[in-house]
Amino acid sequence: MGVKNLWDILESCKKTLPLHHLQNKRVCIDLSCWMVQLQNVSKSHSCIKQKVYLRGLFHRLRALIAVNCTIVFVTDGSIPAIKLSTYRRRLNSGSEVTQDDRNLQNVTSLRRNMGSEFSCMIKEAKVLGMALGIACLDGIEEAEAQCALLNSESLCDGCFTSDSDVFLFGARTVYRDICLGDSGYVTCYEMTDVERRLGFGRNSLITLALLLGCDYSQGVHGLGPESACQIVKSVGDNVVLQKVASEGLSFVEKKRSSKKQGAVSKCNNSKENSLDNDMNVNGSKHDLERDDQHLQVIDAYLKPQCHSADSDAVHRALAQYPFQRAKLQQICAQFFEWPLEKTDEYILPKIAERNLRRFCNLRSTSSDLGLKFPLHKIPVKCPVSKIIKHRKVQGRDCYEVSWEDLDGLKTSIVPADLVESACPEKIVEFEEERAERKKQNHRTTRPKKSEKGSSVTEIDLKLQRLLLDIELESSSVHNASFSSKVEISESRTAAPEVDLANQDLWLDPKSSDDISCNEVGPSTAKSEVIDLLSPSPPRQSRIVSKFPKSNGQCIDVIDLSESETDVSPEHERKARELRLFLASIRDEIS
Repeated sequence: MGVKNLWDILESCKKTLPLHHLQNKRVCIDLSCWMVQLQNVSKSHSCIKQKVYLRGLFHRLRALIAVNCTIVFVTDGSIPAIKLSTYRRRLNSGSEVTQDDRNLQNVTSLRRNMGSEFSCMIKEAKVLGMALGIACLDGIEEAEAQCALLNSESLCDGCFTSDSDVFLFGARTVYRDICLGDSGYVTCYEMTDVERRLGFGRNSLITLALLLGCDYSQGVHGLGPESACQIVKSVGDNVVLQKVASEGLSFVEKKRSSKKQGAVSKCNNSKENSLDNDMNVNGSKHDLERDDQHLQVIDAYLKPQCHSADSDAVHRALAQYPFQRAKLQQICAQFFEWPLEKTDEYILPKIAERNLRRFCNLRSTSSDLGLKFPLHKIPVKCPVSKIIKHRKVQGRDCYEVSWEDLDGLKTSIVPADLVESACPEKIVEFEEERAERKKQNHRTTRPKKSEKGSSVTEIDLKLQRLLLDIELESSSVHNASFSSKVEISESRTAAPEVDLANQDLWLDPKSSDDISCNEVGPSTAKSEVIDLLSPSPPRQSRIVSKFPKSNGQCIDVIDLSESETDVSPEHERKARELRLFLASIRDEIS
């Protein structure tokens, strides 16, 4: 496809540019070339059935949409009569074109295989593009010729095609390949580089097509790319087509013969004879000099059948079309079996980023014109509602932002430099809010983790209950001591009523023995270590003695031990220690 070996000749002019090089540019795409590339990824029946080629196209388009690259599809029209022989050869028919075939241009100028599988793929791609807001320009004949015209007329910034003869049609910037991913790039060829580095202009490239072979000519047999380049350079770009028009390709033989003049005449004659046999364009040397086919090739490249720059078809193709979300969801559900949410997840962040880039361009253009409006006074509303968070994506500074009036998308991540160019006021607002939050956090205590806070609260409640139990125990001991003293004092005041003369009742050995036998516990208690975490100790047994009255009744007297009177101060001391311990825990937590 294109000129034989031309991409190899232009290899030194190839540039690899990052994908964002296409930012804010308009490019036209030779849709047939893209579909061939995507189809060649896998030609299996399952891949064709699963529309793998269409998925690849979708991902290419969304990557270009994200950088605000305006896209125009261009498709092939009818087959030029001069290309019929090549077309038949590609279809493996093996038949040669005749003069009658060339005169039947009106008959052969038909749409290319409209019922074929490839034509159906082109239709699907056009439907997908229309849902994404991408227009399509149906060419009259060659799609690359229409792309070159749009580029040469400055109606687009470049052409995507793999047909090398796009330069011969007048293209200035050509993108041959595109690669997506984290470090996406495009391969670019500039005609200015070709002219400066190689010395080839458009006329020289057309002459190379005649010598090496192309879609319209089979070239000169036995002539390689290096020899052809040397011959064309020696003539010069300005006069080479005039030389071909006046002499045909006979000057090629003269150039080749002039290089052999220093050799022996005998060898020279034999080489000239062999050269005469090798120089064969479409048949014989006589045909090379007299046949006017090369003039038809020149006219086909210089005057291709295309829509003019001011035609209605071009104006419609260059118009801006809206993104049709519902239509795209329907197409993706039909072709890829995607749910609506998956389609939105793929495309809506790219649409939002494109809208922000367009808003950035609007502000930049207004600033260049001397119109610097604050954000709230710009007639077009800023797509960004607010900045939520600063993020790092593959080492690149980004912001997570929320969007205004974009149904189906609340937040997404965009490059920080884009936000800074489009709406720096949002960054200032975000930084002020973040600084205010830091001040508030600094004034208040550090927030506790939920697990730690719950455990601390539980410990605090247990300690509070323990303190309460200790205080209640201490108060109960005091009350018991007070009541015992009252009973003892009553018994002592009642003692004088007893008849002391009655010694049988007062001093009785048996009674004293009974009294001593009624003692259950020791009279003195040893000092104990009180464990605050253990349950309260059981009440100690008390010594109960019988004290007789004068009327013959006995009074039970409870003998208080010293250990019971000592319990209350011990608990009070432990309570004070526990309060201090609790206060230290609270200080460490805060």
